[in-house]
Amino acid sequence: MLPCPDEIRTERLILRRWREEDLPLYARLNADEHVMRFFFKTRNHEESDTEARWLNERFSLDGFGPWAVEAPGLASFIGFVGCWRIVRELPFTPAVEIGWRLDQPYWGKGYAVEAARVALRDVFDRTDLAEIVAYTAQQNEPSRRVMEKLGMTHDGAADFDHPAVPEGHPLRRSVLYRISRQAFAATDPS
Repeated sequence: MLPCPDEIRTERLILRRWREEDLPLYARLNADEHVMRFFFKTRNHEESDTEARWLNERFSLDGFGPWAVEAPGLASFIGFVGCWRIVRELPFTPAVEIGWRLDQPYWGKGYAVEAARVALRDVFDRTDLAEIVAYTAQQNEPSRRVMEKLGMTHDGAADFDHPAVPEGHPLRRSVLYRISRQAFAATDPS
């Protein structure tokens, strides 16, 4: 695996390692009920800080991770986008996942797709991974659209009930999307 860069720049964004000053902004994002509507629950400040530190540790442990995303001239932190090894046992693991969570003012501007595309490119360029997956609650149409815009395909046969969501909860059913190295290379405009 090639070394991980400290940051990746796109036309409008900077994907970078996490900073301590990101934590309060991330906690506010995770406490927002609308941002978190497709998650089983919001997170309090302590849970959010723990999650942010875990996400940042992925870079050291996996050689890649979920980047803090900055929109220069607009905001020093708008959320995160990136890849990490799934540590929870799920029906399709072991696997590497791509995910994102952006603050509401930055939705609908193409930031999630822009950042996710460069995060996928980085991981496929620096590793020998054959595939990246993404999953979300079945109802999460906005994230599903991002997955589709990235060229990911829905693997309906692999949809599953998320073990961290209680039985009977409407968000328990999750959909699984996949993209292979070859499929990404065929759709990547760079």
